[in-house]
Amino acid sequence: MSTLTSNFINPVTRPTLLLDEHKCKANIAAMAEKARRLNLQFRPHFKTHQSHEIGRWFRAHGVDKITVSSLSMASYFALDGWNDITVAFPVNVLEFETINMLAARIKLNLLVESVESIKLLNNGLHHDVNFFIKIDAGYHRTGISYDDLSLINAVLTAASHADHLRFIGFLTHAGNSYEARGREEIMAVHHESTDRLRSLKMHYVNDYPEMIISVGDTPTCSTMEDFSGVDEIRPGNFVFYDLMQVNIGSCSFDQIAVAMACPVVAIHKERNEIVIYGGAVHFSKEGLKDPRSGIIYGKVAEHRETFWGNAIEGFCLVKLSQEHGILHVPGNIIDRYKTGDILTILPVHSCLTADAMKSYLTTEGGLIRLIQNAQAQR
Repeated sequence: MSTLTSNFINPVTRPTLLLDEHKCKANIAAMAEKARRLNLQFRPHFKTHQSHEIGRWFRAHGVDKITVSSLSMASYFALDGWNDITVAFPVNVLEFETINMLAARIKLNLLVESVESIKLLNNGLHHDVNFFIKIDAGYHRTGISYDDLSLINAVLTAASHADHLRFIGFLTHAGNSYEARGREEIMAVHHESTDRLRSLKMHYVNDYPEMIISVGDTPTCSTMEDFSGVDEIRPGNFVFYDLMQVNIGSCSFDQIAVAMACPVVAIHKERNEIVIYGGAVHFSKEGLKDPRSGIIYGKVAEHRETFWGNAIEGFCLVKLSQEHGILHVPGNIIDRYKTGDILTILPVHSCLTADAMKSYLTTEGGLIRLIQNAQAQR
């Protein structure tokens, strides 16, 4: 097996998150082109890659506004010149210092879902801030229910008396699309959520003619073509994709742009198991139900000279502890492997794996750091 020395300046010696730069840039280009073709604002979510360098790859496609998941992430990307940022997470009113610092420098868009948040913002803001009302269109994670017009009216009334708040629209995340399997199920979630947001837009657009509808999950943004009534999309995971998205039907194996390279540290032929240096602190514990192997945490990919190929059927990461990973090896192929080999494993959820690893080794031999590591280097 390859030790991955031919593609990189330095060989891989410990768990390393590999980034196929070509695939990543192709994913970005495809989604940007789709947004242009459908006349949608494209505000990609940067919580997946968390990197200045990868963020700059979006600029090549005319992207000038982004989504993040925290105020600290907003601060990080503001340092690289992004000046129109939506924090797609219910506003944390304990972070007024950061909110005001950002609002003084950039166009900052926050999410609210209660009258209480509006009142607290009104008392603490020193600069103008835009806000979306977060809508629950069926996911049931957070947000005001799409049909609770009395609460939406109360939030809008409270905001009308605030000095520094401006309502700009309704925002939702159809995260229930992650439970879909195949195009028809994705379509059902998409139609339900967009129909509900369109009804809100029709109800309020006369009073707020400039308001927008913002949606943003990778499965629907990757596969659907009808975004009638929607103004903005905010997908994030598409930049890398992963096994979960393949399982949903959002992408193919050859669009997955990241993989974990992990050293083999032990082989147990009597159990058809290989032990790798690569555990929960590297992959996270996000699992996926596989019809043959039960809950899995990754799949071993074919070795190719240009990084990796498709997943090898049945060669799955089936157990994780803190540093250990246990792979089930199908058939008689275990004799092909030895201690010291490097296995390339496609992750279940690239967002969590990237956050755990904090850096990428690219096909070009470069090292790209995520937010935490980049900030630590300053």
